[in-house]
Amino acid sequence: MNPLQTGTAPWIRIHEAPAHVGESIEIRGWVTHRRSSGKVQFLVLRDGSGLIQCVAGVKDLSPEQWEASGALTQESAVIARGTVKADARQVGGVELGLTSLEVVSLAPEYPITPKEHGVDFLMDHRHLWLRAPRQQAILRVRAQIIAAFREHMDSEGFTLVDAPIFTPSACEGTTTLFETQYFDDKAYLSQSGQLYMEAAAMALGRVYCFGPAFRAEKSKTRRHLIEFWMMEPEWAWATLEDVIALEERLLMATIGRVLDRCREELKVIERDVTKLERVRAPFPRMHYNDAVKLLHEKGMRFEWGSDFGAPDETELSSRHDSPLFVMNYPAAVKAFYMEPDPADPRLSLSCDCLAPEGYGEIIGGGQRMSSLDLLTRRIDEHGLPQPAFEWYKDLRRYGSVPHSGFGIGVERTLAWLAGLEHVRESAAFARMLYRLTP
Repeated sequence: MNPLQTGTAPWIRIHEAPAHVGESIEIRGWVTHRRSSGKVQFLVLRDGSGLIQCVAGVKDLSPEQWEASGALTQESAVIARGTVKADARQVGGVELGLTSLEVVSLAPEYPITPKEHGVDFLMDHRHLWLRAPRQQAILRVRAQIIAAFREHMDSEGFTLVDAPIFTPSACEGTTTLFETQYFDDKAYLSQSGQLYMEAAAMALGRVYCFGPAFRAEKSKTRRHLIEFWMMEPEWAWATLEDVIALEERLLMATIGRVLDRCREELKVIERDVTKLERVRAPFPRMHYNDAVKLLHEKGMRFEWGSDFGAPDETELSSRHDSPLFVMNYPAAVKAFYMEPDPADPRLSLSCDCLAPEGYGEIIGGGQRMSSLDLLTRRIDEHGLPQPAFEWYKDLRRYGSVPHSGFGIGVERTLAWLAGLEHVRESAAFARMLYRLTP
């Protein structure tokens, strides 16, 4: 007989149990702890929504079930039925008095123990490490961040448009692309959906895509993943100032949602939420030239015209509780499609948003080039093939307007909001330079 079809009590999730005090219910979950006082068994179960203690005396279960309960191991799967009882000492304020216990599967000795494990061991067992309370909490915060991104963009009138993952050309150059065979042609895994969003913005005005991006960067820093998820809005008629204000509103809405809905998860992660509560809009701004000057004043070696590295970004953002906007980067370190700065053609109308506490860039964006002639020259200057971008140049031929956008990475945003030491914990199954499994 299928054990999932034998119960008469309603199947509920653990987090719903406080609403069923005095009622008979069914819980389906996994054993996290078991102890016995001889004639009483104490089981702690989890089901992904919470934890509940289950208690059974020797006379509460059949002899077979009592014997089976004493042999339960960590991560064994069970179906527990009984009466919900109020108990303020327990997690959730309730416990389950067992009347029936069915063992669905008995687990062998669990490889992850309370002792300290190395990072490589935990990443090799990532499929099991996800069951740890901290990792569950991180993934729940991630889900709320994604929901905040989409809800906010929807509320501002942006339409979700899906960008392709296979692309025939690069968005930002070819040095960090993953090449793949596409029947008789070559294709690349997408670095960004931006160019496609520019096309969609000329049709719908305000659009965004949300999906995976792939960068073949041989980087081993705590901030880099090979595969990450990114939301990319594009906004027709918008200027750099418009999208900076949008980024600010988006981040404030995201922080608000996480603080409102993830207090318990942040407590499990041991995140100091006072640092998030201190974030205030408007965020500070700094021109690239002023940023270079500040680094020089701090005795840091930095050449004007270069992009900022992690130590530079940490120094620049260290004096602020809120994210910092660094604006007007040199055109040479930004993508070919960035609009030049009218005040200094060496610079671009671009902006990076640097998270505080040393988490670095979480948003990159700016105003896109609207001139067909200038875009054509830039494509040549970057050594890119003109034929591959003819469709993109059509956006300037047929009704070109100023337009702007940005990309915000889920994993880096999560690392900052959750206070993670390394970005590897921000994805369920992180892909890094030397990590392709599990």
